[in-house]
Amino acid sequence: MPLAAIFDIDGTLVDSVDLHALAWHEAFHHFGHDVSFEQARSQIGKGGDNLMPVFLSDAELQDHGQALESWRGKHFKAHYLPMVRPFAAVPELLKKLRDAGLRLAVASSAKRDDLEVYLKLAAITELLDVTVSSEDVEQSKPAPDVFIVALQKLHVPADRAIVIGDSPYDAQAAAKDRPAHGRTALWRVS
Repeated sequence: MPLAAIFDIDGTLVDSVDLHALAWHEAFHHFGHDVSFEQARSQIGKGGDNLMPVFLSDAELQDHGQALESWRGKHFKAHYLPMVRPFAAVPELLKKLRDAGLRLAVASSAKRDDLEVYLKLAAITELLDVTVSSEDVEQSKPAPDVFIVALQKLHVPADRAIVIGDSPYDAQAAAKDRPAHGRTALWRVS
């Protein structure tokens, strides 16, 4: 029986994946790169540090990677953040899990301020024991760092936790072999 459930946020608890894909597509276009919506969407779930190298060379990353990511963040907040909606019954689900005795965490590649907005939007801030953002770790997903930090904060061994996410990058991060931490199980939400 699991002791904890660790959730992703984008695409799992809030409906934001297509909005993030649009913002990335528009940011790449703004900086002169031909990256389609579909190409950008296929990478959603990764943090920007792992998404941009799929489309930009090392020289381009050095030259304007940081500016592109900053522009994308501002553009997303100005144009798309107001359109993000929580999925139905998310608070009820988390309440049932808490009532069943599970400790709850959200572990995301999102920036901390974005994560806080999503948690309030989904009305689940008070239901969580732990939150982990990209700013709490060295590498974003598909690296396992966000899940490892969540496990450490929860004081739960990896083999007694489940991860619930919507992307292949959640699955990759949850399944990484980390001998000191064991493995987490993953339930994929589509």
